[in-house]
Amino acid sequence: MAGRYVVIMAGGKGERFWPASRLKRPKHLLPIVGDKPMLTQTVDRLKGFIDPSCIYVITNSEQLEGVRDVCPMLPEENVVAEPVGRDTAAAVGLAMLLIKKENPAAAMAMLPADAFIENHAGFQKALDVAFQAAEGSSSLVTIGIAPTEPATGYGYIQKGSAIANFAGQDVFRVAEFKEKPDLATAKMYVDSGDYYWNAGMFVWSVAAISDALARFTPILKTGLDELENRLNAGEALATLLKELYPNLEKISIDFAVMEKADNVQTLAATFDWDDVGAWPAIERHFPKDDAGNVADGEAVFEASSGNITVAPDGHVLALVGVDDLIVVHTKDATLVCRKGESQKIKDLVKRLDADIV
Repeated sequence: MAGRYVVIMAGGKGERFWPASRLKRPKHLLPIVGDKPMLTQTVDRLKGFIDPSCIYVITNSEQLEGVRDVCPMLPEENVVAEPVGRDTAAAVGLAMLLIKKENPAAAMAMLPADAFIENHAGFQKALDVAFQAAEGSSSLVTIGIAPTEPATGYGYIQKGSAIANFAGQDVFRVAEFKEKPDLATAKMYVDSGDYYWNAGMFVWSVAAISDALARFTPILKTGLDELENRLNAGEALATLLKELYPNLEKISIDFAVMEKADNVQTLAATFDWDDVGAWPAIERHFPKDDAGNVADGEAVFEASSGNITVAPDGHVLALVGVDDLIVVHTKDATLVCRKGESQKIKDLVKRLDADIV
């Protein structure tokens, strides 16, 4: 085996989970769902599949300390901080350079930090199939999620013909990536059976992603080449990142490569998946009372239904005569909004003072 690595992207702000999620301790550093921080759960999901020495986390300088706190099982040098966010293509390129320096023949997976997956065995099986499809080939592989509803908040992957089978699981050619659809289009996608949700889970060889970046994002690749050359010449990574990284092209890996490449393959997830994208998602993971209320922490409901409450230990939230609200209390801020307006929390955060973001 040429070598397998996993890179976890953990630089997001988690703004839709304000006020619990903050810049220095965002969603993936919190136990939003489950009893451990979401990032810790992501690392734990890889136990027995890959050695911790082969797991990297790409984060940012504000979250570096927090990431290392919740990932003590990883070597300190495997947690790498971007000095400034340059979107996911730059993060992929940085991870590729670090792994290439260790093992240029390796394959690498890119995973989000904050998905919730309970079926670890199914996850590892799908990841193994994705690695097999990517190893020794030029293919760019993505794991898709079979949709359970016509969701409009996800991008979609249209699968083409089956082109390979590993361990009894088909791998398909990707016909096209689709942007987030309207409801009617999403229903058409689901009814056809030919589409997966794009969960942002990718696997490719170091050589394949290097070639793809050179082909589709030559400006970004030129910047990465300078970083690689100077790193190989012995300059310190932290110094190079501070000097060179802010000048890298800012573009997502989806736009930069995945939507343009003609050698993309996909397979269906063999596990449960929830991206836990906003506060209403916790309804799927906490028990409801007879009126459909969900409480993370202590809460009392009177003549109220369909509410979500989150409060720290020792603080009681009391709701009377209200329906379909989200109420989140922290030591320095309280959020009250209707469940149907939860996506607007991100807009709200942009207007808040820096000391409570």
